[in-house]
Amino acid sequence: MAKRVPEGPAPDPAVQKLRVQYAKRGRMRFSSTRDFQRALERALRRAQVPMAFSAGFHPHPKISYANAAPTGTASEAEYFEIQLRERRDPEQVARALDEALPDGLDVITAVEATPGALADRLEASDWQLDFAEVTAADLSAAVERLLARDTVEVTRMMKRGPRTFDMRAALLASDVAEHSGGARWTLTLRHTTPTVRPDDVLSGLRDVSAIDVGRSPLITRLRQGVLGEDGAVSDPLETA
Repeated sequence: MAKRVPEGPAPDPAVQKLRVQYAKRGRMRFSSTRDFQRALERALRRAQVPMAFSAGFHPHPKISYANAAPTGTASEAEYFEIQLRERRDPEQVARALDEALPDGLDVITAVEATPGALADRLEASDWQLDFAEVTAADLSAAVERLLARDTVEVTRMMKRGPRTFDMRAALLASDVAEHSGGARWTLTLRHTTPTVRPDDVLSGLRDVSAIDVGRSPLITRLRQGVLGEDGAVSDPLETA
């Protein structure tokens, strides 16, 4: 039986790859990765960005996503890559996409990609957790108990069922301060497999301290990128 071949000419090849940083703010923190993908593809069409497409019977835009934040968390450091069939100025593409995307999905910058995988540059994330119903003193005491442990296992439901893993090894840095009548916890998490999320850290905190933090905190990813020898997380686009 002869193999079916799509009719028509082959798609134009990609001649440029851009790396784009965007933010999820306000109510858009509740948008899922799939929600963003749909919004981005509509924005690319409205902004008339010359996207490169895959071959085959069902061509799709050549877009790749890297380490998206969980649904319900805000972020200042989300990334994707797009391939274009015509060269464009990255700053102009960033402005056009920002105008075409809904408010709260805000493009911060775009740069031309260099060799290597973007995902390999996303080694750790800085997170900010704002609590309204716990004092900084109580939170600090609970965090000290967490940091005193060498291992803290938590269980999370995965696609293939529950999985238990150590969240403590991923926690690299921690700071607690007063904030707006409550407490702010800033922490750095190394990207591991499985990924340790702020919710996993909260689960571990409750397990070792029995602290009641009240309502779930407002969680924001401040940055993600290359992990330096000093433990600081640097911009993956600047070091590309």
